Formats: sequence, structure tokens, C-alpha cells
Amino acid sequence: MVAIGGTDVLFALDSIPAIFGLTQSVFIVFTATAFSLLGLRQLYFLIDGLLDRLIYLSYGLAAILGFIGVKLILHALHENNLPFVNNAQPLHVPEIGTGLSLSVTPAF
Repeated sequence: MVAIGGTDVLFALDSIPAIFGLTQSVFIVFTATAFSLLGLRQLYFLIDGLLDRLIYLSYGLAAILGFIGVKLILHALHENNLPFVNNAQPLHVPEIGTGLSLSVTPAF
């Protein structure tokens, strides 16, 4: 039970950067993390029973994490607070909006 609880906390903390990829609202990040802590334990047992049927789960998770990573990198380049990158001037890179993120992420 301690291992499952520890894994719950690790997954909840791991999802914080992905949530910040969708929104900058601290309230939404906090509530999403709290609800993920409440619901992950039940999902473990559900996914354990369905694991043989979810053959594309790893590909979908990789696509979602890759999309969120690209979005976070583009957002960081758009704001650019680093003096050694373009003299701390924002770079003109495409910005991925919240609407696009919320429509792409559930598609996987």
C-alpha cells in the first residue's frame, strides 16, 4: 500500500509540468493535482485489468508527452528570459494555444 501511495504522489508531481503546458493558472494546476491524487489509485486497478487490451497505450502516452514538451519549449522560447539566447529578446516562434492543446491531447 505504501508503494502504491508513493507512486500516486510521484505521478501527481510528474503531471505538474504537463498541466502548466495547458494553463498558467495556479488554481487549476493545484486542483488537477489534487484530483489526480484522489483518482490514480482506482485507475491502477482498472488499467491492470485492461492492460492486455490497451496495446497502443505507450504510443499514445509518448505522443501526448511529446506534444506537451514541444509546447513548453516553444512557450519558453517565446518568452525568453535567458540572456545568452538572442540577447534575452523573445524569439518569433509559433505559439500553441490552450484551445489547440485541449483538442489535441484528448485525441490520443
